[in-house]
Amino acid sequence: MLSALGFLTVVPGTHRPDERTLRWFPIVGALLGGALALTWVAADEIWTPAVVAVVVVAVDLALTGMLHVDGLADTSDGLLPHLDRARRLEVMRTPDVGAFALAVVPVVLLARWAALATDLVDPLALVAVWSASRTVMATIPAFVPYARPEGLASPFLAGARRWTLLWLIPSGVLLIATHQALGAVALVVGVVTAALVVRRSQRALSGFTGDVLGAVALAMETAMLLALAAR
Repeated sequence: MLSALGFLTVVPGTHRPDERTLRWFPIVGALLGGALALTWVAADEIWTPAVVAVVVVAVDLALTGMLHVDGLADTSDGLLPHLDRARRLEVMRTPDVGAFALAVVPVVLLARWAALATDLVDPLALVAVWSASRTVMATIPAFVPYARPEGLASPFLAGARRWTLLWLIPSGVLLIATHQALGAVALVVGVVTAALVVRRSQRALSGFTGDVLGAVALAMETAMLLALAAR
Protein backbone atom coordinates (compact mmCIF):
# COMPACT_ATOMS: atom_id res chain seq x y z
CA MET A 1 0.00 0.00 0.00
CA LEU A 2 2.89 2.36 0.68
CA SER A 3 3.83 2.43 -3.00
CA ALA A 4 0.29 3.46 -3.99
CA LEU A 5 0.23 6.03 -1.20
CA GLY A 6 3.51 7.45 -2.44
CA PHE A 7 2.36 7.60 -6.04
CA LEU A 8 -1.07 9.15 -5.42
CA THR A 9 -0.24 11.46 -2.50
CA VAL A 10 2.54 13.60 -1.06
CA VAL A 11 2.86 11.41 2.04
CA PRO A 12 6.61 10.92 2.70
CA GLY A 13 8.45 7.72 3.52
CA THR A 14 6.73 5.57 0.91
CA HIS A 15 7.98 2.98 -1.58
CA ARG A 16 8.65 3.04 -5.31
CA PRO A 17 5.76 1.80 -7.51
CA ASP A 18 5.81 -1.85 -8.51
CA GLU A 19 3.41 -4.42 -9.97
CA ARG A 20 1.45 -4.58 -6.69
CA THR A 21 0.81 -0.84 -6.57
CA LEU A 22 -2.41 -0.70 -8.61
CA ARG A 23 -4.28 -3.12 -6.37
CA TRP A 24 -4.05 -0.57 -3.56
CA PHE A 25 -5.40 2.38 -5.54
CA PRO A 26 -9.02 1.93 -4.33
CA ILE A 27 -7.90 1.83 -0.68
CA VAL A 28 -5.72 4.92 -1.02
CA GLY A 29 -8.59 6.65 -2.80
CA ALA A 30 -10.87 5.84 0.14
CA LEU A 31 -8.27 7.20 2.56
CA LEU A 32 -8.03 10.41 0.56
CA GLY A 33 -11.79 10.74 0.53
CA GLY A 34 -11.87 10.09 4.27
CA ALA A 35 -9.31 12.82 4.89
CA LEU A 36 -11.38 15.23 2.82
CA ALA A 37 -14.55 14.25 4.65
CA LEU A 38 -12.90 14.95 8.00
CA THR A 39 -11.63 18.26 6.65
CA TRP A 40 -15.16 19.12 5.54
CA VAL A 41 -16.70 18.29 8.93
CA ALA A 42 -14.06 20.31 10.79
CA ALA A 43 -14.26 23.31 8.44
CA ASP A 44 -18.05 23.27 8.59
CA GLU A 45 -17.82 24.23 12.27
CA ILE A 46 -16.06 27.46 11.32
CA TRP A 47 -17.13 28.63 7.86
CA THR A 48 -20.07 28.80 5.47
CA PRO A 49 -20.53 26.07 2.80
CA ALA A 50 -18.88 28.22 0.11
CA VAL A 51 -15.70 28.61 2.17
CA VAL A 52 -15.77 24.97 3.27
CA ALA A 53 -15.86 23.93 -0.39
CA VAL A 54 -12.77 26.02 -1.09
CA VAL A 55 -10.96 24.38 1.83
CA VAL A 56 -11.88 20.86 0.69
CA VAL A 57 -10.77 21.50 -2.90
CA ALA A 58 -7.52 23.07 -1.67
CA VAL A 59 -6.76 20.19 0.71
CA ASP A 60 -7.36 17.69 -2.09
CA LEU A 61 -4.88 19.57 -4.31
CA ALA A 62 -2.36 19.65 -1.47
CA LEU A 63 -2.67 15.95 -0.59
CA THR A 64 -2.31 14.81 -4.19
CA GLY A 65 0.46 17.27 -5.01
CA MET A 66 -1.74 18.44 -7.91
CA LEU A 67 -0.55 15.38 -9.86
CA HIS A 68 -3.97 14.78 -11.39
CA VAL A 69 -4.45 18.47 -12.21
CA ASP A 70 -1.20 18.33 -14.15
CA GLY A 71 -2.52 15.24 -15.93
CA LEU A 72 -5.78 17.00 -16.77
CA ALA A 73 -3.89 20.00 -18.14
CA ASP A 74 -1.59 17.88 -20.32
CA THR A 75 -4.48 15.71 -21.49
CA SER A 76 -6.53 18.77 -22.46
CA ASP A 77 -3.67 20.19 -24.50
CA GLY A 78 -2.95 16.81 -26.08
CA LEU A 79 -6.40 15.43 -26.86
CA LEU A 80 -8.54 18.45 -27.66
CA PRO A 81 -6.60 20.23 -30.46
CA HIS A 82 -6.42 18.89 -34.03
CA LEU A 83 -2.99 17.23 -34.04
CA ASP A 84 -1.45 13.99 -35.25
CA ARG A 85 -0.63 11.25 -32.75
CA ALA A 86 3.09 11.97 -32.51
CA ARG A 87 2.49 15.66 -31.93
CA ARG A 88 -0.15 14.93 -29.27
CA LEU A 89 2.28 12.76 -27.30
CA GLU A 90 4.97 15.40 -27.64
CA VAL A 91 2.63 18.14 -26.37
CA MET A 92 1.58 16.00 -23.40
CA ARG A 93 5.20 15.38 -22.44
CA THR A 94 6.26 19.04 -22.40
CA PRO A 95 5.73 21.11 -19.23
CA ASP A 96 4.16 24.02 -21.12
CA VAL A 97 0.51 24.89 -20.48
CA GLY A 98 -1.64 25.65 -23.52
CA ALA A 99 -4.94 27.38 -24.14
CA PHE A 100 -6.98 24.20 -23.79
CA ALA A 101 -5.56 23.47 -20.34
CA LEU A 102 -6.14 27.08 -19.27
CA ALA A 103 -9.80 26.66 -20.20
CA VAL A 104 -10.49 23.14 -18.91
CA VAL A 105 -8.67 23.10 -15.56
CA PRO A 106 -10.38 26.22 -14.07
CA VAL A 107 -13.78 24.97 -15.22
CA VAL A 108 -13.25 21.57 -13.59
CA LEU A 109 -12.01 23.08 -10.31
CA LEU A 110 -14.90 25.56 -10.31
CA ALA A 111 -17.37 22.74 -10.92
CA ARG A 112 -15.95 20.78 -7.98
CA TRP A 113 -16.23 23.83 -5.73
CA ALA A 114 -19.77 24.57 -6.91
CA ALA A 115 -20.95 21.01 -6.24
CA LEU A 116 -19.47 20.98 -2.74
CA ALA A 117 -20.73 24.50 -1.96
CA THR A 118 -24.35 23.43 -2.48
CA ASP A 119 -24.17 21.56 0.83
CA LEU A 120 -26.17 18.77 -0.83
CA VAL A 121 -23.28 16.28 -0.92
CA ASP A 122 -22.85 14.13 2.17
CA PRO A 123 -19.22 14.34 3.39
CA LEU A 124 -19.11 10.56 3.77
CA ALA A 125 -19.81 10.22 0.04
CA LEU A 126 -16.34 11.60 -0.67
CA VAL A 127 -14.89 8.29 0.53
CA ALA A 128 -16.87 6.48 -2.17
CA VAL A 129 -16.21 9.05 -4.91
CA TRP A 130 -12.45 9.14 -4.42
CA SER A 131 -12.23 5.35 -4.08
CA ALA A 132 -14.27 4.84 -7.24
CA SER A 133 -12.08 7.18 -9.28
CA ARG A 134 -8.89 5.41 -8.20
CA THR A 135 -10.53 2.04 -8.87
CA VAL A 136 -11.16 3.02 -12.48
CA MET A 137 -7.64 4.44 -12.76
CA ALA A 138 -6.24 1.10 -11.59
CA THR A 139 -8.21 -0.97 -14.09
CA ILE A 140 -7.75 1.09 -17.27
CA PRO A 141 -4.34 -0.52 -17.99
CA ALA A 142 -6.02 -3.94 -17.94
CA PHE A 143 -8.34 -2.93 -20.80
CA VAL A 144 -6.40 -0.33 -22.82
CA PRO A 145 -2.79 -0.42 -24.12
CA TYR A 146 -0.20 2.09 -22.97
CA ALA A 147 0.45 4.70 -25.65
CA ARG A 148 4.16 5.23 -24.87
CA PRO A 149 7.08 2.80 -24.84
CA GLU A 150 7.88 4.13 -21.36
CA GLY A 151 6.68 6.74 -18.90
CA LEU A 152 5.81 7.59 -15.29
CA ALA A 153 3.27 4.77 -15.04
CA SER A 154 5.41 2.10 -16.72
CA PRO A 155 6.83 0.43 -13.56
CA PHE A 156 3.49 -0.92 -12.38
CA LEU A 157 1.21 -1.27 -15.44
CA ALA A 158 1.72 -5.04 -15.60
CA GLY A 159 -0.04 -5.32 -12.24
CA ALA A 160 -3.39 -4.12 -13.59
CA ARG A 161 -6.23 -6.59 -13.07
CA ARG A 162 -9.80 -6.36 -14.35
CA TRP A 163 -11.19 -7.75 -11.11
CA THR A 164 -10.14 -4.53 -9.38
CA LEU A 165 -13.40 -3.09 -10.75
CA LEU A 166 -15.17 -5.04 -8.02
CA TRP A 167 -14.10 -2.26 -5.67
CA LEU A 168 -16.84 -0.18 -7.31
CA ILE A 169 -19.37 -2.30 -5.40
CA PRO A 170 -18.57 -0.96 -1.89
CA SER A 171 -18.35 2.54 -3.37
CA GLY A 172 -21.81 2.09 -4.85
CA VAL A 173 -23.20 0.76 -1.59
CA LEU A 174 -21.86 3.76 0.32
CA LEU A 175 -23.23 6.18 -2.26
CA ILE A 176 -26.66 4.58 -2.08
CA ALA A 177 -26.52 4.64 1.73
CA THR A 178 -25.79 8.38 1.73
CA HIS A 179 -27.78 9.54 -1.31
CA GLN A 180 -30.22 6.71 -2.07
CA ALA A 181 -31.01 6.29 -5.79
CA LEU A 182 -29.06 9.43 -6.65
CA GLY A 183 -25.93 7.71 -5.40
CA ALA A 184 -26.32 4.91 -7.95
CA VAL A 185 -26.94 7.48 -10.68
CA ALA A 186 -23.78 9.35 -9.65
CA LEU A 187 -21.68 6.18 -9.92
CA VAL A 188 -23.02 5.44 -13.39
CA VAL A 189 -22.41 9.04 -14.48
CA GLY A 190 -18.86 8.85 -13.17
CA VAL A 191 -18.06 5.58 -14.95
CA VAL A 192 -19.55 6.86 -18.22
CA THR A 193 -17.51 10.07 -17.93
CA ALA A 194 -14.32 8.06 -17.37
CA ALA A 195 -15.16 5.83 -20.34
CA LEU A 196 -15.63 8.85 -22.59
CA VAL A 197 -12.21 10.24 -21.64
CA VAL A 198 -10.57 6.86 -22.23
CA ARG A 199 -12.40 6.48 -25.54
CA ARG A 200 -11.13 9.85 -26.70
CA SER A 201 -7.61 8.85 -25.67
CA GLN A 202 -7.88 5.58 -27.59
CA ARG A 203 -8.97 7.36 -30.74
CA ALA A 204 -6.30 10.06 -30.48
CA LEU A 205 -3.35 8.13 -29.04
CA SER A 206 -4.18 4.45 -29.67
CA GLY A 207 -4.02 3.98 -25.91
CA PHE A 208 -3.61 5.92 -22.69
CA THR A 209 -0.85 7.72 -20.81
CA GLY A 210 -0.25 8.55 -17.15
CA ASP A 211 -1.67 12.02 -17.81
CA VAL A 212 -4.88 10.46 -19.09
CA LEU A 213 -5.22 8.47 -15.87
CA GLY A 214 -5.02 11.71 -13.90
CA ALA A 215 -7.58 13.34 -16.17
CA VAL A 216 -9.89 10.37 -15.73
CA ALA A 217 -9.72 10.70 -11.94
CA LEU A 218 -10.59 14.40 -11.93
CA ALA A 219 -13.27 14.11 -14.60
CA MET A 220 -14.93 11.15 -12.90
CA GLU A 221 -14.89 12.74 -9.44
CA THR A 222 -16.25 16.02 -10.75
CA ALA A 223 -19.04 14.34 -12.69
CA MET A 224 -20.03 12.31 -9.62
CA LEU A 225 -20.01 15.37 -7.36
CA LEU A 226 -22.21 17.29 -9.79
CA ALA A 227 -24.61 14.35 -9.96
CA LEU A 228 -24.77 14.11 -6.15
CA ALA A 229 -25.48 17.85 -5.97
CA ALA A 230 -28.51 17.56 -8.24
CA ARG A 231 -31.84 18.54 -6.73
